[in-house]
Amino acid sequence: MTGIDELLHIATDIASEAALLIRERRRVGVDVAASKSSAEDIVTLADRESERLIRDRIAALRPNDGFLGEETGADRGTSGLTWVVDPIDGTVNYLYDFPAYAVSIGVVDGEPDPATWTALAAAVVNPVLDETYNAARGMGAHLNGRLLSVNRDVQPQLALLGTGFSYSASRRVGQAAVLGGLLGTFRDVRRAGSAALDLCNVASGRLDAYFESGLHPWDQAAGALIAAEAGAKVGGRGGGPATQDLVIAADESLYDVLEGMLAGL
Repeated sequence: MTGIDELLHIATDIASEAALLIRERRRVGVDVAASKSSAEDIVTLADRESERLIRDRIAALRPNDGFLGEETGADRGTSGLTWVVDPIDGTVNYLYDFPAYAVSIGVVDGEPDPATWTALAAAVVNPVLDETYNAARGMGAHLNGRLLSVNRDVQPQLALLGTGFSYSASRRVGQAAVLGGLLGTFRDVRRAGSAALDLCNVASGRLDAYFESGLHPWDQAAGALIAAEAGAKVGGRGGGPATQDLVIAADESLYDVLEGMLAGL
């Protein structure tokens, strides 16, 4: 096993192992370790343990690769590849045992910046629903082995839209105002609390479209590739790449409508 197949295999196996770990830790109870950007933005001991496991497994198998994790930051490698990791995407959901959280692992070629990287392989595992999403560049996206395809040619008024909000209360107010400008156009909106799973939900057809501002690289690295490999157009503002400023994912026709509306808000 070589090349991209190996990367996909590693991402999927390690994400699955970490998912079992956080599921077991959730069963015995969650300990909040600290707050980060705000009192609402928490990190649990399970976040830290999951990231340690992932970092150690990758280092043992791919010692020359770089690593960027939400909890432990960045280490440069020499191979040109970087593993971009969210050990629990949806930590507040995890705290409340709301079943929308996942381990997210993506591996990218280039700097760990979504505006410039080339995503190669990805895995997102929801341990509550026992769902494993994965994808490799040019090889399609799968959910538990089933090939995925986005919903095609959905009219906006019949489209289910996903989004997310910042942990900053003041920024949430602005994001809610933007969403308010869209509500009259789309069927309805969902806010589940995990960007990685929202992007996977576009891939699987559980959402027709998704947008969010303020995502970090680890929030989107894996999910964006999975959505794209399922046929979604994934990008950002003004037709550019997805960035921290804005991520949009949808079938191309619906993407164009949503991107145009967001440009005017």
